[in-house]
Amino acid sequence: MENLEKLNFDEKVEILKKLKEEKDAVILAHYYVNEDIQAIADYIGDSFFLAQKATELKEKTIVMAGVYFMGESVKILNPSKNVLMPDLGADCPMAHMVSVEKIKEMRAKYDDLAVVTYINSTAEIKAYSDICVTSSNAAKIVNQLKEKNIFFVPDKNLGDYIKKSLPDKNVILNDGYCPVHDEIDLDDVRAFKGKVKILAHPECRKEVLDLADFIGSTKAIIKEAGKYDDVLVVTEEGIFTELKKKYPNINFRKLRKSPICNDMKKLNIDKVIRVIENNENQVEVDKEIREKALIPLKRMLELGA
Repeated sequence: MENLEKLNFDEKVEILKKLKEEKDAVILAHYYVNEDIQAIADYIGDSFFLAQKATELKEKTIVMAGVYFMGESVKILNPSKNVLMPDLGADCPMAHMVSVEKIKEMRAKYDDLAVVTYINSTAEIKAYSDICVTSSNAAKIVNQLKEKNIFFVPDKNLGDYIKKSLPDKNVILNDGYCPVHDEIDLDDVRAFKGKVKILAHPECRKEVLDLADFIGSTKAIIKEAGKYDDVLVVTEEGIFTELKKKYPNINFRKLRKSPICNDMKKLNIDKVIRVIENNENQVEVDKEIREKALIPLKRMLELGA
């Protein structure tokens, strides 16, 4: 479709509505994407909700408005669906911060080992895992595993948070991290301590989490925020779209330097329209990898329910 940029937002929404009907398409979006994408999404949520929701949809085409590992997860769980990404270049650096070789090395080192993989990871890494988790269900799932030794990949910060929560497990940390959360300024957060309620995502460093009044996934933070009048939310700034919509009267504070995921911000309504119209940016996962990765993802949906 030419000259999309000349149309206003409402005109684009009308085009999108017709296209979705014509192409039998549905749009899933993560809380971290831009406000215009959240406005046009059929379902908005965190990684766990989106993975779960994808398995319930009747539409034949699923547009995953997020980063690439999310599209892969949807395709693994729904191999017969047509999964499209608005921008194939929207990726998650942390997803690549562990290797198959490292996993094999740890398996050789420990007999009683479960490889627990954060959903923010590539399909290949999931294929070499025992179970997947999200930030909302990681502690719950790891606690149910029979293995004492847990190699938690790729995020060392979430892994460390789980380690503290489950002292009976030997949680072995990888050295990956989310650049957006890992680079949050400690002094910036400390300036709010004791003045407002601090809600933080467990992908943050331990020093930041130690200052928090509440630690949880994006979904958990959104739920918790409703209990207070004055709140500092320490996670990617896209969450404020949902927070302000849900709680217009709460005073939400922001860090001096807003945590921004540039990959999530690559998406816009024009890209969504184009991928549906032209059936572009299809997500494909190698059959062998897909079948292996399906096992830990299904286990996550079962144990995390």
